[in-house]
Amino acid sequence: MSKRIVAPIAALVTFLVPAIVLAAPAAEEAAKPAANMGVAIAMALAIGLAALGGGLGQGRAIAAALEGICRNPNSSSAVFTPMLIGLAFIESLVIFAFLISFLLNGRL
Repeated sequence: MSKRIVAPIAALVTFLVPAIVLAAPAAEEAAKPAANMGVAIAMALAIGLAALGGGLGQGRAIAAALEGICRNPNSSSAVFTPMLIGLAFIESLVIFAFLISFLLNGRL
């Protein structure tokens, strides 16, 4: 499929589906204030943006490392360790976003 079709579908899945799922319990209880709906949407956006940004960052890091290894196969040992450290840093940012979303969940 072309990028013109895949990009809107990916955005829809990344942002709207978690927002609907997380906002559904808040919508059931009409007695709670409307601010809780904003917290649920913030949680969904935090999770979606973290997964999207982390996936893109990891993909680019791995692609650049593999391109460097393909150009100079002797440098694979020198490229592999910094690549793993970079991937760990990228993943830690995603985990921080999940942590923030769970902390926001305590406010619901």
